[in-house]
Amino acid sequence: MARILIVDDAKFMRLTLFNILSKANHEVVGEGENGLEAIRLYRELDPDLVTMDITMPEMSGLEAVKEIKKEFPNAKVVMCSAMGQQKMVVEAIEAGAKDFIVKPFDENRVIEAINRVLS
Repeated sequence: MARILIVDDAKFMRLTLFNILSKANHEVVGEGENGLEAIRLYRELDPDLVTMDITMPEMSGLEAVKEIKKEFPNAKVVMCSAMGQQKMVVEAIEAGAKDFIVKPFDENRVIEAINRVLS
């Protein structure tokens, strides 16, 4: 069981991930709506893993990953992206993300990615 922070500007997406992760016996320790919140919550909560949307207001997931990885080089981040954002996914991996999951979420793929990054 891991302590996970969910960051997505869409409440529905956070709820979907919350349900998938809870069902898999993970603990969701916090939720954020943008990259700035992601950084603040990461510092506060020290989660085992973060799921991070790419496109968000105020600060993108891409910028947030770079900031988090600068401060916490061992941070484990799984990016979430809509179809057709391959270029951004590549940038996210280069910025330090460990994996990515595509929206709409496939429950098995989400759990698979989380378990792979945690192991």
